[in-house]
Amino acid sequence: MMTNRRNPFKRWLFRIFRKNETAIHELNYLFWECTWRCNLSCRHCGSDCKAEACVQDMPFDDFLNAIKPLEKRYPRNTTVIAITGGEPLLRKDLSDCGRALRQHGFQWGIVTNGMLYDEARHKELLAAGMGSVTVSLDGLEETHNWLRQHPESFRQALRALKLIASAPQLNYDVVTCVHQRNLAELPALKETLIANDIQHWRLFTIAPIGRAAHDKELQLTRAQVESVFQFIADTRREGRIDLKFSCEAYTGKYEEIVRDSYFFCRAGINIGSVLINGDISACPNINRSFVQGNIYHDSLMDVWDNRFQVMRERNWMKCGPCAKCNDYRQCLGGAMHLREGKDQNIMRCWKF
Repeated sequence: MMTNRRNPFKRWLFRIFRKNETAIHELNYLFWECTWRCNLSCRHCGSDCKAEACVQDMPFDDFLNAIKPLEKRYPRNTTVIAITGGEPLLRKDLSDCGRALRQHGFQWGIVTNGMLYDEARHKELLAAGMGSVTVSLDGLEETHNWLRQHPESFRQALRALKLIASAPQLNYDVVTCVHQRNLAELPALKETLIANDIQHWRLFTIAPIGRAAHDKELQLTRAQVESVFQFIADTRREGRIDLKFSCEAYTGKYEEIVRDSYFFCRAGINIGSVLINGDISACPNINRSFVQGNIYHDSLMDVWDNRFQVMRERNWMKCGPCAKCNDYRQCLGGAMHLREGKDQNIMRCWKF
């Protein structure tokens, strides 16, 4: 069983590091929500994406014009553009977009469900300079297909992951949304990944937003979440696969053992996003009330420099259950995506 391994000195050093990162607030990871179209209809989708989206894909030139000032601000290859959706592989111009990003000095990668990721697309995207990929695999075959609501989604995702893992130049991971139906399958899923030479795995719980807001099958109890943390700790101790908990929440006594670094919600600090309609925000999963501007009438860099104080000065998050929490200075009120708006209580807390 896990024992309490809190290290006060390391936690103090981390708080200094976080304070410095916040003061500098370099924009080194930018999400581009390039489409709301999707070829799946997942039960937990936070954006409620559909095959035919109500918003048109953003023209790439609009996005490129918005980010060009970053070329002068930061050295080449230090800012990563994470292309997400919807399903970015539905864009026929995706490789052209990626190639142009590389020409302008940006690294880039995609977040995908893997349905359209075959060998031809793999080679095309690598040739365009793609450097990172995240693919979802949410349980064994029956469970994954249930969540993604498609009978071929597991097979296609695993095919994509095998291709991706075979390319040494790619940074990649498989992400698993842990919920009631797949919790008991985690050990078997671990063996499946290892058997297919997939070595980088990340777990997170499903936030009660979008389609998942009222689906009780997708929400874990506190006891179940703690069992997830124990599974991560045991797996990391084995050393057979690189497994970590995501950045979604502060975990209290588990901080030193469930991931490589302490919880740090970097939304608005190092992470920004350009949403499908041009809105400028931070992590694309946070509530739309935190939008700070729009590329069609604002300068992206001006917005980044001057309008993200709500995410960099988080004293307002010390409300509700956070107000009297002894761990507030370490957690700073939790992840931004678990707040419905300013001065709203956190939706849930995974501190143990």
